[in-house]
Amino acid sequence: MAQGSGGGVGRRALLQGVAAGSAALTLPAAVGAARAAAAPALVRGGRPRAGWGVQAGDVTASSGLVWTRSDRPARMVVQTAATESFRNARTWHGPLLGPGTDFTGVTALHGLPAGEQVHYRVLLADPDHPERTGEPVTGTFRTAPDRRRDIRFLWSGDLAGQGWGINPEHGGYRVFEDMRRRNPDFFVCSGDNIYADNPIPERVTLPDGRIWRNVTTEEKSKVAETLAEFRGAFRYNLLDENLRRFNAQVPTITQWDDHEVHNNWYPGQLLDDDRYRVKDVDVLAARALRAFGEYFPIRTLRPDAGGRVYRVLRHGPLLDVFVLDMRRYRDANSPDRQTDDPQGILGAEQLRWLKRELSRSRAVWKVIASDMPLGLVVTDGPANFEAVAQGDPGAPLGRELQIAELLRHIKHRRITGTLWLTADVHYTSAQHYAPERAAFKDFEPFWEFVSGPLGAGGFPAVKLDGTFGPEQPFIKAPDRANVSPAESPQYFGEVEIDGGSGELTVRLRQEGGGVLFVKTLQPGRVGQ
Repeated sequence: MAQGSGGGVGRRALLQGVAAGSAALTLPAAVGAARAAAAPALVRGGRPRAGWGVQAGDVTASSGLVWTRSDRPARMVVQTAATESFRNARTWHGPLLGPGTDFTGVTALHGLPAGEQVHYRVLLADPDHPERTGEPVTGTFRTAPDRRRDIRFLWSGDLAGQGWGINPEHGGYRVFEDMRRRNPDFFVCSGDNIYADNPIPERVTLPDGRIWRNVTTEEKSKVAETLAEFRGAFRYNLLDENLRRFNAQVPTITQWDDHEVHNNWYPGQLLDDDRYRVKDVDVLAARALRAFGEYFPIRTLRPDAGGRVYRVLRHGPLLDVFVLDMRRYRDANSPDRQTDDPQGILGAEQLRWLKRELSRSRAVWKVIASDMPLGLVVTDGPANFEAVAQGDPGAPLGRELQIAELLRHIKHRRITGTLWLTADVHYTSAQHYAPERAAFKDFEPFWEFVSGPLGAGGFPAVKLDGTFGPEQPFIKAPDRANVSPAESPQYFGEVEIDGGSGELTVRLRQEGGGVLFVKTLQPGRVGQ
């Protein structure tokens, strides 16, 4: 197969080929499909269609997952090859797609060559007449290397929030086209893939009098409570052709946060929200997690919501990515001043897993993909706190105790090369944490980088908590709440690792590709 860095297919050809091959659903057709999507089993005649595109996820050096959705019951078949011609293609027989998974499905690919470009196409076959297949939908991805090689990946989060949905006059979710053109090895979505608690209105009047016009669907006309409504919220984003082209070219590592369910939710919560008939958050979360598992290829999570979101993805000798779940195992949001908090924001079991996997890692860089920031004070109402920090700059309290335990473990086990990537706050910034500035001092310095949103309102910066000694050399945030994507650029982050030197460079970028901040870190160096 062609090498990921060149070989049989050039970067420009790859970009153009995927753009042409994956745009199977134009916006008008997509809106029509959305209206029919509630009952795809009623479709008659013709052949099965994969009009919602394809995506690959959780790709390793030898494996990957391929996802699609059919418009009716169908057998999923995937073919893989070294080139776009699909000569000598290998065939993978996937699951039967039906109403139990909202006609979505994932096919696992194994035995792939490391560090290579893999081209794939998805065929949907009539279950009763397997020779009748729909039009193939193509995609591609690079497997992780098994030796030192240049790596580029992106991260961001927060999509379709605060009423800002797909606006064709704005170009849709155009930040995904900017990211696609960076041709990354993979993309980490840091959560808030949907805003289940934010309906999408037909129009919003901007402060200057302009009108923002959204594509709308029945499921996004209200908050999500039923399984069908959660599924519809995930389907909504796939109406955007920028996102579908991106999915066909860039494999994802996906995590979730609060808005997949409800703003600032925690297990055991009973909602005080008049928009909801279902008040039990645990019921809503179970439905949301099931839909989440149906609409993203995640190797540790089954479509029936069994399994877990937290996991580690190994990307060769230079990089391991540790994906956290700061939502499903947390304690209740509170003033967070307790001096003992074994459950914290991760739960005891996830903390043990993270310490164990970090200790086992032999990668030069250990990226911790966190769905919430560490030292930014994120509130939940007038008295409670939503993230780790609670604004008290002294010794660790509440959820900070668990993070302090983790940071102490990293130092004492001499684990080098850790950095944290997150989103959540709807602006972009860089924080450096150092013990000489901190109340808690038993840790080694590290960096945390924040990006997002991808397609949501921008919000002003929040305060820093001094417990772990943060310093903020860069921040870009609006000065008022819920600034529309028409008024403020959307943000994403980029990480590049040099295959020779091992240097890691972080760039904070904005829509249009502009670079806002750059930081280069040296491998194995403590205290940078």
